[in-house]
Amino acid sequence: MKNYYYFLGVKENASEEDIKKAYRKLSLKYHPDKNPDDDFFETRFMEIKEAYEMLIDAEKRRIYDDNLSHEQRSYRPNLPPTIKSFSVNKIRVQKGEEVIITWQTQNADIVKVLPFGLQKGYGEKVIRITEFQDGKFQLLLHVTNSLLNKTIVQGLTITEIFDNKSEEFRSEVEDLFKPEKPTRNNPSGMSRGTRIFLFLLFIAILIFAIFQNS
Repeated sequence: MKNYYYFLGVKENASEEDIKKAYRKLSLKYHPDKNPDDDFFETRFMEIKEAYEMLIDAEKRRIYDDNLSHEQRSYRPNLPPTIKSFSVNKIRVQKGEEVIITWQTQNADIVKVLPFGLQKGYGEKVIRITEFQDGKFQLLLHVTNSLLNKTIVQGLTITEIFDNKSEEFRSEVEDLFKPEKPTRNNPSGMSRGTRIFLFLLFIAILIFAIFQNS
């Protein structure tokens, strides 16, 4: 059962005004219009909206509180939360390639796999990574025991790889700017790419000077 109080960051005895303030603050922070094309912010905003709509309605909240109380009495682990496993089947993938995430936790009543939101205490999820940040995609497993107010976090990093043509091009560029062994004609060991760049820069300065003096 979803803990809507946790979504809004308020206590279970929060007043209507507390709930409104929390909703306004979080909805501004996570609104998708401020973070376009980001699934994490869209999912988080929907969680906040869903929680607000449930808790701001007095009758819905009364029924929800009864159900939540029953569940908490039925399952409230009093041991610290643990992560038994958290893994992916691939840590190097191309953009658009599928990845399988698996996890297993213990003594936790709130489990999140970010950027995908709330999940069960154990499971498997197939995702397709379409966006990388500086060649990396970060996964975070948040495991919380709300009774003890304890959370642990574990991360996984997936690295982007490129197709053969992209790899060849990048390799050629790296070779072009790789330092060389000092020789009589190149005592500084300057790379071929750097020498070409300086030569073109010299030509550009020379042309600029000619035009300035003409």
